[in-house]
Amino acid sequence: MVLLFLDVCAREWVWPTIILCSFISLSVLVFYNANNESHCRYDLKVECGVASNRHKSRTPDACLFFSDNLVVIDHHYGDVYILSILDENKNDTPWLDDIEQKLLNLKTCIAKKSISEASCVSTNTSFIPGFSTEKSREQYIKDIGKCQKFIEDGESYELCLTTQMRRKVREIDFLGLYLSLREKNPAPYAAWLNFSGENLCICSSSPERFLKLDRNGILEAKPIKGTIARGSTPEEDELLKLQLQYSEKDQAENLMIVDLLRNDLGRVCEPGSVHVPNLMEIESYATVHTMVSTIQGTKRANVSAIDCVKAAFPGGSMTGAPKLRSMEILDSLESCSRASIGAGGAITALSNANEEYEEMVLKTRAPTDAVVEYERSRMSE
Repeated sequence: MVLLFLDVCAREWVWPTIILCSFISLSVLVFYNANNESHCRYDLKVECGVASNRHKSRTPDACLFFSDNLVVIDHHYGDVYILSILDENKNDTPWLDDIEQKLLNLKTCIAKKSISEASCVSTNTSFIPGFSTEKSREQYIKDIGKCQKFIEDGESYELCLTTQMRRKVREIDFLGLYLSLREKNPAPYAAWLNFSGENLCICSSSPERFLKLDRNGILEAKPIKGTIARGSTPEEDELLKLQLQYSEKDQAENLMIVDLLRNDLGRVCEPGSVHVPNLMEIESYATVHTMVSTIQGTKRANVSAIDCVKAAFPGGSMTGAPKLRSMEILDSLESCSRASIGAGGAITALSNANEEYEEMVLKTRAPTDAVVEYERSRMSE
């Protein structure tokens, strides 16, 4: 028997939703509906049109499990649901009865920090001591130059270059680490997956959703392209938000990925149904402002949810455009599989190498801070 605990921000949990967990790793998808949970890594791209993976990872390309008992918290309406799959002729519900009683007996939790406290973050983007990086600053900036040469030669319009960070840790409570990450970096798409048989645990707190397919057949993508740190004062925060909103480079990045996602959704949606209801909107989270667009279409009746994933995987915000050629180029530039704490950014002809490097480091702050601070707190106990 497997118990799945879901914590969601709106009434989406009943219908299949695919979530991109981009802050803990640029390579991981979490797929869930009412009873199925899985994670799919970037290297699964070989099932979606890419000829091969240049780099190999020690972790599986995909892990899946079936959940027959669920606790679902709906923060939007303040409701808690408990669900269990039972045999057709079985009338007793001991697990449901037990969990219901435990939930009714729970005491009120301590209030969390205010949003204003959470949003006052440091804009210092130096790497955190204790983490080893796959590439030095000099090498990453050199690779940005190589990306721009590929773009100049017409091989790509945009390349989403990444690098990885690693840290050796003592024996650690991964659920505790995840809860600490959620508290320090609250985001609408968070996930904790424990695949103990594979010696793999996913801790994720992400603002980005890859795909959502609802019961009416509406397929939606919400790529993020464009990120800037939050300010330390309300005035600075608003100026940074406006800076992102009117950035020519970030608008170009976002528009290219919107065009790519329109093409991806067009492969599985009814002709003429693909549209962009929201273009380049600014969404704000605890540590960053992001530029987000929404692409929607009506799924064709003869294609499945898996067909939709295959048509759009990997997400365009992880690859660049055009997708297949960009992934081939990235495989030649990146020195390892995308399988740990990682971050990156979209390189275009307008990119400034130093600014791209600082944006990449910014994206690592929440997960790396969470790991360091959680380890420190455990050592002081």
